[in-house]
Amino acid sequence: MDNNRNTQKLNELFNQFVYQCRYAQGMRAATIVGYKATYELLKKLIPGICLEMLTPKIMTEFFARLQTRERKIGRGLVKKAVKNSTLLTYRCKLNTFFKWLYVNGHLKNDPFAGVHRPAVSYTDRKYLEREQVERILVAIGFTINWKNNLVKKRNLTIAGVLLHCGLRKGEMLNLKLSDINFRNDELLVRGEISKSRRDRIVPLNSAVIILLKDYLEERNLRKYTTPYLFVSLNRDERLSYDGYKHLVEKLNRECGVKFHTHQFRHTHSVNLLANGTDVVTIQQLLGHTDPRMTASYLRSLPMQIKRPHVEMLARLENLV
Repeated sequence: MDNNRNTQKLNELFNQFVYQCRYAQGMRAATIVGYKATYELLKKLIPGICLEMLTPKIMTEFFARLQTRERKIGRGLVKKAVKNSTLLTYRCKLNTFFKWLYVNGHLKNDPFAGVHRPAVSYTDRKYLEREQVERILVAIGFTINWKNNLVKKRNLTIAGVLLHCGLRKGEMLNLKLSDINFRNDELLVRGEISKSRRDRIVPLNSAVIILLKDYLEERNLRKYTTPYLFVSLNRDERLSYDGYKHLVEKLNRECGVKFHTHQFRHTHSVNLLANGTDVVTIQQLLGHTDPRMTASYLRSLPMQIKRPHVEMLARLENLV
């Protein structure tokens, strides 16, 4: 009975933590969903977890079980190692809650004390190669037989906005018609839909302007009234997260490129750098408040960007 009470107490404290995150700190709903999912995973892998059990030994056991558990992949259950980057994400989310417990006097010791952080290598390529982008666009524009012209133009425009504007998935899906300003050729990312909680203006280049105008002309013909830019096929409302997820899964199958949405954002930043844009401007365009985040987007640059900088040394005189 005592253990049940202690477990319930930890659940209540977590709910207080979430309440504070939501209303006192104004965290995004997606961030809070991540905290909840990680906490639920902790409870699942360490049944009966309570305050007294938050120790380095238990945290080590949590990560051990995380690495060896059976997961549903396709139609079967398999044991598949979790990437170190995923382990680090879980650790960071739990650590935020643990720090809150400590600051509020509920914990005396750090549950991660002596538990080494997962070593994460960022040599993996996050951006999409030119050939990969072309295969995705060809699949949308020519290969896939979409239900109607509106869907085809909508999907081409989505790809264009992600690639040319560097928006996050949530920012793209929550764009409204009023956010597009053709007079100044710019797009407004409202603070309410941005991770930074700040408004930012993104310039529209000629390629994405053509896509937007073509899509909006088709959309107007079909008399949509929803204020959101990207519409659902079946209802007069915004394209849903599930609908967009199905779209990405379909593209992965049809174009033969395994990709996820955020890679367009990495590709956007790498392309900007390749064309001479300085890192400060890239930071502003991406809406990062911390330049270290921008640097993480550029951590694995293509060789064609690096080579000219090294070659420049050969032209310097009196180089020791």
